[in-house]
Amino acid sequence: MNIKNKVAVITGGASGIGAGVAVELAKLGVKIVLGDMNEEGLNAKVAEIRKNGGEAMAVKTNVSQEADVIKLMDTAIETYGAINIVVPSAGIFRDAFMVNPDRETGKVFKSMSTSQFMDVINVNLLGTFLTIREASIRMIDNKCEGILFTISSINKEGQLGQLNYSSTKASVALWPKILSGEFHAKNIKGIRVVGIAPGYVETPLLLGMKPEVLESIIKDVTIGRLVKIDEIVNALIFAIQNEAVTGTTLEITGGVISRGLVK
Repeated sequence: MNIKNKVAVITGGASGIGAGVAVELAKLGVKIVLGDMNEEGLNAKVAEIRKNGGEAMAVKTNVSQEADVIKLMDTAIETYGAINIVVPSAGIFRDAFMVNPDRETGKVFKSMSTSQFMDVINVNLLGTFLTIREASIRMIDNKCEGILFTISSINKEGQLGQLNYSSTKASVALWPKILSGEFHAKNIKGIRVVGIAPGYVETPLLLGMKPEVLESIIKDVTIGRLVKIDEIVNALIFAIQNEAVTGTTLEITGGVISRGLVK
């Protein structure tokens, strides 16, 4: 698919991977529609894209709220007349072990709360579902060719303390296979589905960690550094432009060695 003049809807677009994808796609002539809860961050990113000569707009969006996602997608169609690229990168984590026994008594004194579990499910899983469902409806109805991404993670393989997060990332890594099959079964042409599973990415969140914590992460990455956002962007661009890529999840991890977990 030729990328120039296409329309991309990106959630989680105020920071991190979503923001990086937005900036780089705009440089290639893609019209950008950003959604995020962070209005200040959204406005700053739109201003940056426009300053560099790109086209962008933003809609404050809570991806776990159906009405917000509908508004985001309707705005994209009303403003630019199409949706061609969908990147649901909004995501959160609320890490905790499911149960924590006291070392002395052996009795559980702390556990993952229902809100810790459901907050992650609502944003990472329900939010992704609503985003790609509402996008695909409009893409089909408006005869838009394009690609739906899901944003997974290397921790789809499982990570201690991330029962909630890893569950969501394992799920969305499977969706490209299911949805590609459903589209084929319903004779829906021209819409591909691809997952992206990043490793540890060079985002402000990771760079802000204590040096010793960051060092402990990097020592288990075979390339000896964090993955750069532009390397994630390059993988997306490859998938967008190569129409043979669909129904799969691409791992962009730098080679992560696992510890403490049977895989």
